[in-house]
Amino acid sequence: MPETDKGAQAAPMHKPLRWLWLAVAWIALDLGTKALASATLGYARPLEVLPFFNLTLLHNTGAAFSFLADHPGWQRWLFAAIAVAASVGLTLWMRRLKAGEGLLAASLALVIGGALGNLYDRLVHGYVVDFLSFHAAGWYYPAFNVADIGITLGAIGLIWESTIGERRRARRA
Repeated sequence: MPETDKGAQAAPMHKPLRWLWLAVAWIALDLGTKALASATLGYARPLEVLPFFNLTLLHNTGAAFSFLADHPGWQRWLFAAIAVAASVGLTLWMRRLKAGEGLLAASLALVIGGALGNLYDRLVHGYVVDFLSFHAAGWYYPAFNVADIGITLGAIGLIWESTIGERRRARRA
């Protein structure tokens, strides 16, 4: 095995934007499940799937955990602008990825897909469609959707890469 120069940079990732297909697939899954939930569930009428999980159609005009949902509507445009800015910024980051950063690429794609899935809802409906509801002993976690799952999984991947991935790369260098 050839000796590596500790100061050398890793080679750029071959076609890093190909990971945007994951974002597109996630958007399609998100919008499809939201359309199905909207077509089959009564608004705010829980359908019990498991003793701790319901399908409950809700419309969220705010952000995560209904943050700012009680405001008159300006937040729709603020959250839309944040989604666009984040998606553009993360895509630019994706363009600069190095070889071997597949988890980072997938994580960025999931966040982009989730942000754009919820952006679609905000622009078309004026609210985000949520329908996944977990609960226990009278306590309900705020309802969410597939876009939110993508954002959460992507964020976990980014955190993983920024801690474990950095240590792993440092040991190899």
